[in-house]
Amino acid sequence: MLHATARRITAAAAIIVAGTAFAATQVKVDPKLPDYTPRSSVNGIIKSVGSDTMNNLMTLWGEDFLKFHPNVSIEIEGKGSSTAPAALIRGTSSFGPMSRQMKPSEIDAFEAEFGYKPTLLRTGIDVLAVFVHKDNPIADRGLTLEEVDAIFSKTRNGGHAEITTWGQLGLTGEWANKPISLYGRNSASGTYGYFKENALFKGDYKDSVKEQPGSSAVIQGVATDTYGIGYSGTGYATADVRTVPLAKKGSSLGDVVAATPETIQDYPLARFLYVYVNARPNAEPDPLKREFIRFIFSRQGQETVVKDGYIPVSAAIAARDLRSVGISITD
Repeated sequence: MLHATARRITAAAAIIVAGTAFAATQVKVDPKLPDYTPRSSVNGIIKSVGSDTMNNLMTLWGEDFLKFHPNVSIEIEGKGSSTAPAALIRGTSSFGPMSRQMKPSEIDAFEAEFGYKPTLLRTGIDVLAVFVHKDNPIADRGLTLEEVDAIFSKTRNGGHAEITTWGQLGLTGEWANKPISLYGRNSASGTYGYFKENALFKGDYKDSVKEQPGSSAVIQGVATDTYGIGYSGTGYATADVRTVPLAKKGSSLGDVVAATPETIQDYPLARFLYVYVNARPNAEPDPLKREFIRFIFSRQGQETVVKDGYIPVSAAIAARDLRSVGISITD
């Protein structure tokens, strides 16, 4: 059964999926991915500790996995990617979802404990978007990454002058003198770190950013604040917000790219979603962990990725990452 925390997440996920930017009809799963067929009957507890961004995805995977293995219990805790390495080291989780790669210091701590490095699995592709209120016309204009940096960062490594009002971005009328209200994640979040690295050019956030405990809280903040702006994975989109097309560093507004599956290769804020596991080299995972990993990289598992608003991985990536834990994609 799913842990109570996971069941609460599921209720929110149903709303989020309904409004996602990437509908299942737009994104297709690689037909070379295998159907999931259980290789053994398993029971026990799957514990997941890590990324809030991946809470919904881990929950949906869990629900679908239980259809094949009803004697399994799944517990999901999402308080940020930085909580995953410590939980894996302590042995209090079997899976560590992260929206960023582990830092060298986190890998070193794991290796000091076990004598080998943690194993990284690329389980989907997230498109990190800048969101504004649904009535904000900036979504029609777009933003350059330098402008995003000037809005969110106090160091402004992009070289643009500070931006504090919507009028500075060319909006007129009632928008001209309205201050920009900022929403973001807290420092435990992989999304916080990714946005800092790639949208703020490694700069520092403004002190005025309202840090939120989760991705859905960022969206809720922007949805209820007409003059708000925030960042979150596209899988959390609702009808009350709009995504803002973005132009890569050094590009002009004429080069803005929308956050859509068709433009993923050119969109500047796309990233893998990772699941880390403790996998001893040259040894197969225990049966329960093995079956759950096989499910993630199956057709059904990657259809769940699409259902939650993300981009599925290819069969080539699935095969490569399955091999890293001693599993063949044809098993």
